[in-house]
Amino acid sequence: MKTSSDPRHKKRELKVAKLFGQSFVPGFTTDFDATIALAAPEWPLTSINRIDLAILRVATEEILNTDTPVKVVIDEAVEIAKKYGAENSASFINGVLGTILKNKQTI
Repeated sequence: MKTSSDPRHKKRELKVAKLFGQSFVPGFTTDFDATIALAAPEWPLTSINRIDLAILRVATEEILNTDTPVKVVIDEAVEIAKKYGAENSASFINGVLGTILKNKQTI
């Protein structure tokens, strides 16, 4: 059972924190920003809350580049969003990651 003390959960939180910090560097982007932008066309990346964008970047990388079960990745991202994001962050992140998952075959 997953807990907040699980080392994998803590590792994800640290990755989110690092990307959140880097988001304040002018011009900072990641390889996964285009994928996120395609999954949330109504939301330009500059309009997405920085913590939400950091969570999306970590989760998108994990969905596309690891063998971690997608359900686990999305669940972790939603949990981190509930802890650190705004009121609607969890549902926004769940929706964007769901779209990325649907589009995964074409990415």
